Amino acid sequence: MGEDDDGYPGFRDFVSGRGPALTRAAFLLTGDRHAAEDLVQTALARVLRHWKRASQGDPEAYVRRTMYHLQMSWWRRRRVPERLAADLPETGSDPYPAATLRLTLDRALRQLSPRQRAVLVLRFYEDLTEAQAADVLGCSVGSVKRHAYDGLARLRRTSPHLFDEVRAEENVR
Repeated sequence: MGEDDDGYPGFRDFVSGRGPALTRAAFLLTGDRHAAEDLVQTALARVLRHWKRASQGDPEAYVRRTMYHLQMSWWRRRRVPERLAADLPETGSDPYPAATLRLTLDRALRQLSPRQRAVLVLRFYEDLTEAQAADVLGCSVGSVKRHAYDGLARLRRTSPHLFDEVRAEENVR
């Protein structure tokens, strides 16, 4: 435990150890590095107020749940629809296939509803079960299944090449 925890034992160690993973998950939700950092900071500030209780259980789950709820609230408040950038031009051989895959995935995720996006991030990036995702989002398992099904179906319709790229990336590893 850090010496300078100021009445919040273990908080600094938690943030330094889990901060990067939390930021990666936040990036998938927001699609923007700065917004992801803001989301993590806001969630951590809220959890800090209840650190004694959060640290008794699973503080990472507590922070992640807070992040998802904050992001869902932001999506609900947002009035201006997001504009998608035009497709990137074909450049022939891609010297950075992993980066291109990440950008393609980000663009595809932006086409989903906020709830579908959150469910897919929880299920396939965070590798949570349907029940765990339902708990984080405060909804039923059936709702998680429906949003995952609808989100994947939309991705297959709007970005079928993404599934080919994911398979190709898996074969490279």
